[in-house]
Amino acid sequence: MTIAPLAERLRPQTLDDYIGQSHLVGPDSIVRRMIESGRIASFILWGPPGVGKTTLARIIANTVKAPFFTLSAVNAGVKEVREVIDRCRAEASSMFNQGNRPILFIDEIHRFSKSQQDSLLGAVEQGIVTLIGATTENPSFEVIRPLLSRAQVYTLRPLEEPELRTLLERAITTDSILSRRRVRIESTDALFRFSGGDARKLLNILDLLEQSTPETEEMVIEDRLVTDRLQENPAAYDKNGEMHYDIISAFIKSIRGSDPDAALYWLARMVDGGEDPEFIARRLVILSAEDIGLANPNALLLANATFDVLRKIGWPEGRIPLAECVVYLATSAKSNSAYMGIDRALQLVRETGNRPVPLHLRNAPTSLMKDMGYKRDYKYAHDYPGNFVKQQFMPDGMGHPCLWQPSDNPSEARMAQLQYQRWGDRDQDPDK
Repeated sequence: MTIAPLAERLRPQTLDDYIGQSHLVGPDSIVRRMIESGRIASFILWGPPGVGKTTLARIIANTVKAPFFTLSAVNAGVKEVREVIDRCRAEASSMFNQGNRPILFIDEIHRFSKSQQDSLLGAVEQGIVTLIGATTENPSFEVIRPLLSRAQVYTLRPLEEPELRTLLERAITTDSILSRRRVRIESTDALFRFSGGDARKLLNILDLLEQSTPETEEMVIEDRLVTDRLQENPAAYDKNGEMHYDIISAFIKSIRGSDPDAALYWLARMVDGGEDPEFIARRLVILSAEDIGLANPNALLLANATFDVLRKIGWPEGRIPLAECVVYLATSAKSNSAYMGIDRALQLVRETGNRPVPLHLRNAPTSLMKDMGYKRDYKYAHDYPGNFVKQQFMPDGMGHPCLWQPSDNPSEARMAQLQYQRWGDRDQDPDK
């Protein structure tokens, strides 16, 4: 008989057994109030692996006695989404349904394409399903805006040491296998450090210790032993998700900090750990625009080309263009002036509202518009020496606030000098 892993054997069935996320499921918290009321709204659970996203979704469905359907974005397409929505629709109209909408749980929803996410909108909006999504990626970047507007986002946090200790004690006292063993806890620093706030990792490590200790011997939990066992079997604690957030953060910071050796090291950690190559490539595209930008516009072209070629040649050869791009980006000049410029512009828009476009900048496709002054006095740049002529491009009354501020690098120094030759010192006072 196959024995289920410890993480599955110990999966909580009720909120009272659930460990962690007290800000969501503790007394008088938002999700607990939702469950106690029996009215579940669509939401997305965002957090690192092993913090209870899937477990919480199942507990909610069990508590409110709602039909529960699951999809994994890894292997489900639009066809599978529509099929499960049809099943949910049939379940919702069934005479045996107790009035609770079916819950559709989608694991790794960030992996769904735009068309797949679009296929969910109607069912969520019409109340055919209550959507609960789970993602390790920031939903602001990976989930389409219409779906985000229909689903609240709740952030789950890595488990703290007291919560990990509670989980450890529960495992050795209540699990059907561990509770029959003689277990001695000498030290837990290594166990908690390697767990990294991930409940599944902790339980997988315990599983490994139990399986590697003869039944006739005492099972010892001790720092040196934990380290030795994990070095012998590094895949035993969910290596594919190891330190996901910390490693990608170190990777990006190493490139931003112009250290190609460290960047290659963290790239290797992700490659060896089974990270999705396209996830890495997407981050390089973002970084090339955010952190290199105008200091070397070719960086964005290379990052985008790397993303394309990765899709064409696949894995494992794709690691080579990834490495080439990483070294190029890490050794390139850096600038965040475009990134900061658009943020300043957005802030200005929010502060000043939707000001009208000056008449001379508007098109005049009809005679009425021409009579109203549309396009009048507009100066066509190509009619002037150097293809440039001074004129107003900002809305009336705003002056010309300096939104793009060049960084200190040769490329932007040339751009800034050219702008000064064209415009001189611009008026910064919007009231003048």
